[in-house]
Amino acid sequence: MILLCLIVRGLPYLAPIHAKDILQDGQAIEFSDRHGLPLGTLLTRDRNHTVAVPLNAVSPQFIQAILAAEDGQFYHHGALDLKAVGRAIVTSIQARRIVSGASTITMQLARMLEPLPRNFWGKVREIWLSWRLAAGMSKDEILQAYVNRLPMGGNIYGVEAAARIYLGMPASELNLAQASLLAAIPNNPVYLNPYDSWERLKRRQKYVLDRMVLDKHITRAEAEKANIEAITLQSRRQGIIAAPHFLFWAASQLPKQHPSQIRTTIDRPLQQFVEVQVQQIVRHLAPHNVHHAAALVIDNHSGAVLAYVGSPDYFADAELGRNDGVQALRQPGSTLKPFLYQLALEQRLIRPNTVLADVPTHYAIPGARLYSPTDYSESFQGPVRVRVALANSLNVPAVRVLERVGVENFLQRLHQLGFEHLNQPPEYYGLGLTLGSGEVSLWELARAYATMARNSMELSGSRGQGDKGATANCQLPTTNYHLTLITGHWSLITDILSDRHARAKSFGVDSVLNLPFPAAVKTGTSSNFRDTWTVGFTTDYTVATWVGNFNGEPMRQVSGVMGAAPLWNRIMLHLHEDREPAAFPALSGLVLRPVCALSGLKPTPACPTVVQEYFYPEDLDEYDRHPDTFYQLVTAHTAGEPQYRLNLPREYDEWLATQGRSPGVSSGLKIVSPINGALFLLYPSNGASDSQQRLEFKLAAKSDKPVEWWLNGEKLATQTSDAFFWELRPGNWTVEVKSDGTSDRVSFQVQLAQNKPTRRGFSIGRVSKN
Repeated sequence: MILLCLIVRGLPYLAPIHAKDILQDGQAIEFSDRHGLPLGTLLTRDRNHTVAVPLNAVSPQFIQAILAAEDGQFYHHGALDLKAVGRAIVTSIQARRIVSGASTITMQLARMLEPLPRNFWGKVREIWLSWRLAAGMSKDEILQAYVNRLPMGGNIYGVEAAARIYLGMPASELNLAQASLLAAIPNNPVYLNPYDSWERLKRRQKYVLDRMVLDKHITRAEAEKANIEAITLQSRRQGIIAAPHFLFWAASQLPKQHPSQIRTTIDRPLQQFVEVQVQQIVRHLAPHNVHHAAALVIDNHSGAVLAYVGSPDYFADAELGRNDGVQALRQPGSTLKPFLYQLALEQRLIRPNTVLADVPTHYAIPGARLYSPTDYSESFQGPVRVRVALANSLNVPAVRVLERVGVENFLQRLHQLGFEHLNQPPEYYGLGLTLGSGEVSLWELARAYATMARNSMELSGSRGQGDKGATANCQLPTTNYHLTLITGHWSLITDILSDRHARAKSFGVDSVLNLPFPAAVKTGTSSNFRDTWTVGFTTDYTVATWVGNFNGEPMRQVSGVMGAAPLWNRIMLHLHEDREPAAFPALSGLVLRPVCALSGLKPTPACPTVVQEYFYPEDLDEYDRHPDTFYQLVTAHTAGEPQYRLNLPREYDEWLATQGRSPGVSSGLKIVSPINGALFLLYPSNGASDSQQRLEFKLAAKSDKPVEWWLNGEKLATQTSDAFFWELRPGNWTVEVKSDGTSDRVSFQVQLAQNKPTRRGFSIGRVSKN
């Protein structure tokens, strides 16, 4: 039974190979833009250029040239040329090295079909595959399969593709000079590339012509004439006028049976404009180690792709130009934050007037160091409303919101929005998900922002259909998501992202994000400045841009507003240079009310700054009943101005310790060290006089009046400084501070440790005596 199984499983490797078994998809695809302007012709569905033609559609002179160059006795031997094998062995023994090979065209075809290691057993398998080819195919069928697969330099395969791309003609029209030149390339396609190695290729062409003379295909005079004949190469663009990344991507999405002419939604003039802008931005940022960029433009009304630029130059192989920055996966930085805030608003976990704490925050991560999110400025804003937190892309508030929403819930929403590459479990991304710990593509971001722009969770209209100006014979995949959401949540996010005053703290009122018409926009910068993003939209268009390096090298201090934003700005201005977009629809279901800028509550006379903010109608009663309590009047007038006390919860203590006093606001008495409920370990002393562990008692700000410090009801000191040090003693302690009728207190515990610490960890710092 075992022997029978082995025989059955081995039958496919014993059977002859027939021509139908190795057929190529030889259908070329001609693409045009939405107006019928040509974009280019692809000779295959993948990123290689090839097209299969019958043997009688190839110039006889090329057939003669390739036979003379590669296997002059092809029609007179079997799968192997035994005479050539013997000759190669003898010459190799005499020279003590391999001088020449003995591969026939059939053996070369076998290698093309199944690349094998260049060792003894690899050669045995190659010979066996050659015998199977010879057993199932005629000589003409083998030669036809061979000339259609010849490596012709770069990603060009087959004589037909090479003739079209290099010379701009079909293989059937090749003359002797052209045929011998192309027949020279397969010997070493890299070393003999026509664009890079013309002189070497001409020397190889002379060898081919000489072989044709020896094989009596041509005369010496014909060879000499062909050798000096001028040959003009086509442009490197290889038959593509515009949007090469899009054409290859679109071709890969087509079904196997497809028409040869396809009209897309690409707008060629716009496409070429965006291509130029991408190149200019990269040149401008080159001193900052920036080498690549990508951009995508979507029509919001139809979902059609109007421009798709994957790199500055698709044909620049040395600069990784064929990499597609639209489809590449990179860390998105802060560009996912709007979707988090929308979900939190939808679930009523936050309100439009909710105040979030942008303060030093630490999260315990199992098996890792504490996670302490910060912004690139490494500063904190203190209390901020949702609008300010999102518009300025503050990290700590976003992480706090994600903590409320839950990573799993947010990840599920991102999947619904089409971020299919975020396919790891929630714990893989953690709270860093909203800061860009996953990887997404520019395509996914643009699609999600277009969803936001259209105020729904369904992006109908495909990349190649659904537009009145385009023929619907390009049936590219559509993306349909069916969720029931409240439109107002998306409109509110759009309102925030289009509020230039809300983002002024981080970006200024007049930055490249601000346009002379309504536009919502969000930037993103990944860790170490490896990627910069800007994605935004008007009522008509969504534009997504990326600037970075395909090899992952960090840029030199290039943020989203410096890298991708100028590119976004240029494209948006161009799109609307003839007609400004309509304003975003008014927010429905929400009510505008004045609030205290810092607290988000109904303002009182103590509030220094009043702004307008949206409310849910059901929250208005709460708004009326609870006016602002962040500010409390301390004295009516001091030097002509009222003085207020800033009344913030304990979570702001660490932040307050780093802040100077704001004009017109007194921070009051607020103990920021020690933290209420803290536990400290007192380690045994080694006897040195300066080794006693000490704890700092510290206020949020220095007081203008004397301050009394009390510990467990015992007065310690009276002073005007904001801090002093106390020698640790085991016990439960309550420290209280009093001044001018105000006070604050915290409790903490000190325990005696049994042993000296043996490694670094969380412990009280030693302070030398002054």
